[in-house]
Amino acid sequence: MSTPTHPLQPKARYIMIGGFLGAGKTTAVGKLAQRLSAQGLRVGLITNDQGRNLVDTAMLRSQGFATEEIPGGCFCCRFNSLVDAAQRLTASTRPEVFVAEPVGSCTDLAATVTYPLRRLYGDQFTVAPVSVLVDPIRALRVFGVEPGGTFSDKVLYIYHKQIEEADIVVISKCDLLDEARLASLRQAIALKYPGKEVMAVSARAGINLDAWFEHITAGEQTARTAMAVDYQIYADGEALLGWLNCTVQVSATVAFQADAFLQRLAGAIQSRLQERGAEVAHLKMTLSPDGGLGGEIAAVNLVRNDYVPELSFHLEEPVTNGQLILNLRAEAAPDVLGTVVREGLVAAASGVPTLVATLEHLEHFRPGKPTPTHRITSLAI
Repeated sequence: MSTPTHPLQPKARYIMIGGFLGAGKTTAVGKLAQRLSAQGLRVGLITNDQGRNLVDTAMLRSQGFATEEIPGGCFCCRFNSLVDAAQRLTASTRPEVFVAEPVGSCTDLAATVTYPLRRLYGDQFTVAPVSVLVDPIRALRVFGVEPGGTFSDKVLYIYHKQIEEADIVVISKCDLLDEARLASLRQAIALKYPGKEVMAVSARAGINLDAWFEHITAGEQTARTAMAVDYQIYADGEALLGWLNCTVQVSATVAFQADAFLQRLAGAIQSRLQERGAEVAHLKMTLSPDGGLGGEIAAVNLVRNDYVPELSFHLEEPVTNGQLILNLRAEAAPDVLGTVVREGLVAAASGVPTLVATLEHLEHFRPGKPTPTHRITSLAI
């Protein structure tokens, strides 16, 4: 299972960027990869999910990055697959930096991923401090600073454990808050997690990225005793989340605007989730035109029930056909998510002349109980 290295090749850098569903991890990973590539470094990206057909992978590959996908479980439960993914990237592009994005409902990453990586493969990797991103609006609600929809206690157990184990808590999308609200959020984090390093950044607006990226590319993770985790509560929290991944072939005899179609579909799904009282954790979709260039893609995100679906990638020209990848995570039964997505597709397609949406693959489930491959609670250096 070892990753081959060249005798003269220095250790590769391993950077993990975690955080709850909808925190902005994929956008941040893309920005970091762009920055490293501009510095002349070879970068390999590793995405992770409970299911298959990931929007994150499609988005990162559309930007030209070598990306490996680990489906079917968290990094902690697929540690050997994580090493294999690094091996495949090494064989193809020999990255100097690996950037890994774990599942948004995953925690205990130090004990189950970075400590085992350092102990078993420390001759091949240096490990960066683990960053955990938080969406600022969601965080204000979770910490009780502002009212608004949130999750049940066992789901929030995972959310808080992610922050507890973070080397760096990164308030992402900080451009959404004014100075007073940002200060209130900082204070709330400091009260619950005293001494925790907190940084505020915006990948979209380019705020404070230099300082954060310098920290995780130059610094190293500090070894300390891993936090305690109640794996039964952790499993119960994950099991409350419904998971849906699907691919859809869309075609029309009259060209249509992909951006508008995705926003209409996101709105149709959003309204149906709200009707059922299901709190959305993250809805993300991409549409890639058939026969288009590799980088052509439209993408939309929805990270809260009361959030406006937001386009992150645009297709300027109308399209007649393409593949839609849809990932939905919400606190609801999986069959409810299946119904909502099917109804949403019908509603959105009905608003586009001649458009036919053919569901090619759909999987919906609740994540199983996490069973780590390794769990190292302390690391002697």
